[in-house]
Amino acid sequence: MIINSSKDFGATIRKRRKELGYTQRYISEFTGFSISFISDLENGKSTAELGKAIYLANMLGLDVAVDARGRQ
Repeated sequence: MIINSSKDFGATIRKRRKELGYTQRYISEFTGFSISFISDLENGKSTAELGKAIYLANMLGLDVAVDARGRQ
């Protein structure tokens, strides 16, 4: 999936979390991140911390890649 905004990224995180059957509370307890951070990230808040966002994506089994446009 191509991510073009923080909302796209957040929606992808939310979708994967729900596919795995995890609650925001479970993720919070597992990672130590606050529920409000997870909620903000899933809702596309653009001030979410990038390092935490990437860690959370990886924890949910998602790869985060940045490629030049037109290349695969």
